[in-house]
Amino acid sequence: MRKKLILGALLSIFLVYLSVKGIRILDVVNGFKSIQHGYIIHALLIMFIIQALRSFRWGVILEPLEKIDQRSLFSVTSVGFLGIIAMPARLGELVRPYLITNKSHVQFSSAMGTIFVERIMDGISILFISFSALFFAPTPTGLLKPSLILFLILLIIVVGVSFIISRRHDIQTFLNPFLNKISPNVVLKLKNLINRFIDGFKIMNDPKRLFLSIALSVIIWTINAMAIYTLFMAFGFQLPIANAFILMVILIIGIALPTAPGFVGNWHFPCVLGLSLFGIPKAEALSFAVIYHFLSVGIIIVLGLLFLPFNKVPFPDLGKLSLK
Repeated sequence: MRKKLILGALLSIFLVYLSVKGIRILDVVNGFKSIQHGYIIHALLIMFIIQALRSFRWGVILEPLEKIDQRSLFSVTSVGFLGIIAMPARLGELVRPYLITNKSHVQFSSAMGTIFVERIMDGISILFISFSALFFAPTPTGLLKPSLILFLILLIIVVGVSFIISRRHDIQTFLNPFLNKISPNVVLKLKNLINRFIDGFKIMNDPKRLFLSIALSVIIWTINAMAIYTLFMAFGFQLPIANAFILMVILIIGIALPTAPGFVGNWHFPCVLGLSLFGIPKAEALSFAVIYHFLSVGIIIVLGLLFLPFNKVPFPDLGKLSLK
């Protein structure tokens, strides 16, 4: 874990260096002065709505396991996303499953399964949006190859998950000869773990809820692009809305990198790179990246800290958390 943290910090420093290289700080400060503050309030409201929709969608995915009230879901989601920002190496992804087990009868491994499903839906939605944007704005050629690779990976995962659900017992029968060579206690724990994790995929057998959760995913990422477009207007960038969708995809690729907590560097450099491709001067692009990062991370921190007293999280021990 220490090595990952060090490597992440070094990568963040390198990306920050690339973001500020060749820029005068005074030009960045002048970029802040040109902001139309009314749009900032609108962007913050949009970001709050996104968090509310995320918690509602998670409730839809969890519903085949147990129906959980939206107040608890929003509270847990707020603290969970705070964990993602605050912890290195994506350990924060464990926070929501851990907390929801304290507010329901859902097992930790099943909750992890729902997070896995949620990430698949996010990927499918983002790809749908990015391919749709191709028809409305010139797309950087460097974005096409990663998008195609991601699409193929997601397609394989979706087919694999569907196969596992439909052939669950057949797969267990096939694995039994190999598992029998292991200690019976270990085998029993492993089987229970796998079964509960697959239980998190139950929504895949519920067409109505599955459609609703996918629709919510598309709405969430569409609104996310609207927040970016609102900030375009705040900075006076004369860019079409399709460019907001493309910048969102570039940013998502960037924050997927395992860097230091807070997405420092891997948030800023993709923003600067994307806006530079659209003809925005690098100093103004960095001003945009700093404000966008500050608002996005800021609202997650505020909401997370607001609900943290009601959700006790053993942050130092999450890395040692065993699936139960």
